[in-house]
Amino acid sequence: MNGKSEHICVCVCTYRRPEFLPRLLERVTKQITNGLFTYSIVVVDNDKLRSAEGLVSDFAASSRISVRYFVEPVQNIAMARNKAVRNACGDYLAFIDDDEFPTESWLLTLYEACRKYDVDGVLGQVNPYFDKEPPKWIRLGDFWQRPTYPTGTTVDGARGRTGNVLLKRDVFPAGEEPFRPEFRAGEDKDFFTRMIEAGRVFVWCNEAVVYEVVPPERWKRSYLVKRSLFQGSFSPLHRTFSMVYLTRSVIAIPIYAAILPFAAVTGHQHFMSFLVKLAFHSGRVLACMGIKLIKAPYVTG
Repeated sequence: MNGKSEHICVCVCTYRRPEFLPRLLERVTKQITNGLFTYSIVVVDNDKLRSAEGLVSDFAASSRISVRYFVEPVQNIAMARNKAVRNACGDYLAFIDDDEFPTESWLLTLYEACRKYDVDGVLGQVNPYFDKEPPKWIRLGDFWQRPTYPTGTTVDGARGRTGNVLLKRDVFPAGEEPFRPEFRAGEDKDFFTRMIEAGRVFVWCNEAVVYEVVPPERWKRSYLVKRSLFQGSFSPLHRTFSMVYLTRSVIAIPIYAAILPFAAVTGHQHFMSFLVKLAFHSGRVLACMGIKLIKAPYVTG
């Protein structure tokens, strides 16, 4: 340390989740810093009706940590993230989603890893959290379990995401919009791919943990299928997309469709796993044909 305390701005984008946001804000304001840094919070409400304003204002009034509120009226996750970046201050920006909450050493672990590996940013694991016990097939299918990697692993663009990440401020050049609005899903993977191409380096820290709340409405089969179809529809926008990926999807669709009846016999989790994969590849192929079945900005249920 050079004697000057560094500052982290925690960026939270939210959209009509009053049941999740208070828990997140409370956990973020209880972070252990060991005196190595200070931090504040920026909340960007992606609802033009400003539905989170009262909640955030009430919380900020009693918080020992600075909490500032902004609105991005256009319903677009990339634009909401860009507004957070524009209004963030400090040496680092951390991103966490409004349906997540961190452990108390979250920021400290990310910060120490970033300094230890001397990189431009650090990503950590996101584990599912159920307030209520879900159906057995949901747990067995691991639909919400994300991959993890050994600490220090270099992260490529395909692994990049903003649900649990600390980034140096200079990753975001002044006057530029880091997240591309044409992405309504996968804007984070696109961002990391471009930054890595520009020479930036990011690593994984498996000890930096946050939890993603998975409520009952996300246990619905229709939600899982629509989410996968939605994600697949933005796959062709990625810089790494090529005819190879399209060919794989064209081949995968009939194979997964043929497997479904047999998968149903072995367990519902297997049936849904293949159905979700089928939906993703279908979304990709349809998008290449100029067809997007899901027009809404987000898949919420």
